[in-house]
Amino acid sequence: MLKKKLVFDKMLQKGTDMDVCRVMREGEILNEGHIEYPLFNAVIYGSRVECAKFSKRLSCAIKHLPVRVKFSFEYDTLKAIEKGIAKDPTLVLDGKIFIEGLVQSEEITKKFEKLLKL
Repeated sequence: MLKKKLVFDKMLQKGTDMDVCRVMREGEILNEGHIEYPLFNAVIYGSRVECAKFSKRLSCAIKHLPVRVKFSFEYDTLKAIEKGIAKDPTLVLDGKIFIEGLVQSEEITKKFEKLLKL
């Protein structure tokens, strides 16, 4: 368990510039400065390591799109099961399951483009 926490902490320390792909933090908003973009609330369910991997992949995949995303994380397996979540990690966007599993960046981009009707 300690080894996983050290890996997670190391992932959080990498990169602080929004121009680079990086692990997002609790409460952080991607593309925060663009108030004209729609804001979505994202909850990523899963283990700390899987959530970190997914948030980094998500930030890489959509940082160029006209969207803002506020990040939060849920690591409690029982809460995930109560929400009907079966895969680790899972992205819930504005209360609805949006993406399940650690999918490729291209798939994430396509899902958001479809959501935004681009």
